[in-house]
Amino acid sequence: MATLFEVLNHLRGVVLVIPWMLWLLVADLLLSLLLPLKLIAPDAAYDLSSYMAFTVWRWVQYIFEVCNGAIITASGDKLPYGESAIVVANHVSWSDFYMIQNLALRAGMLGRCRWFAKQQLRVVPFLGWGLWVMGMPLVSRNWAKDKHELDRVFDGITNRKWPTWLISFSEATRFTPEKYRQSQQWCASKDRPQPQHLLYPRTKGFVTTVQHLRKAPHVKAVYDLTIAYQHGKQWHEAPSMWGTLAVPRLSLGKQQGGEEYRFHVHSRRFPLEELPHDDEGLAQWLEERWVEKGKWLEKMREEWAR
Repeated sequence: MATLFEVLNHLRGVVLVIPWMLWLLVADLLLSLLLPLKLIAPDAAYDLSSYMAFTVWRWVQYIFEVCNGAIITASGDKLPYGESAIVVANHVSWSDFYMIQNLALRAGMLGRCRWFAKQQLRVVPFLGWGLWVMGMPLVSRNWAKDKHELDRVFDGITNRKWPTWLISFSEATRFTPEKYRQSQQWCASKDRPQPQHLLYPRTKGFVTTVQHLRKAPHVKAVYDLTIAYQHGKQWHEAPSMWGTLAVPRLSLGKQQGGEEYRFHVHSRRFPLEELPHDDEGLAQWLEERWVEKGKWLEKMREEWAR
């Protein structure tokens, strides 16, 4: 049975989220109305949809960081302001979106974020139409079947030079202990290195993205983001989706009535011109980054355990 404190948190979350949800519905409707504009003025539609996305994502970021007290710390390379890039990250929980959006906001690219999303969303009224207008890649994870969709997205970036952070979770799914065991078994059977605290990355999507977007002169780099969490002494544990929206004092200690969550993101910037030019070399490059990410996560785990 829920305690009074938990009930009050749920009510508080409802009060915080309802205005944002109403605006999200309005934004989806407005984005859908941009469909005709996209056909005759694609650049204007992209810019307007980016502004709409900024308002939605900035608001939910405010709920997470300001209203609910999540303190996101960062380390690594400073990301240039306004730079277009390919972004890859590990995937642990819903909170990953806040971590990446925190960096995007600092870099002036929050409204320009474009995420690889599931193709099933395209048939959802208003939401799916809005994602299509924004230039989100809606994929099935079958890269042969997704070629037409990727060509559509890449065309706007390469030929129309749309400023973009094109973001993907290269593991293709969230980390869980069971999936980690499956990844270990696969790596052992294929004689591949198993990164610590991570699933082995899927390389085809990354290779396809790099080979297309390196033709765009304004896309300068690949950003490799490593996301780490801790809840009290529990490593790799992040709040639930509803927890990020409803629970206050997320990063305060227990003595202050908080939840003791730690949120950290480590960024590395790699100029595109320095990456391998062949597909096999790019796949190996991503594998090496994941091994390095695992070593960094282990160092962070040890540091937080002290």
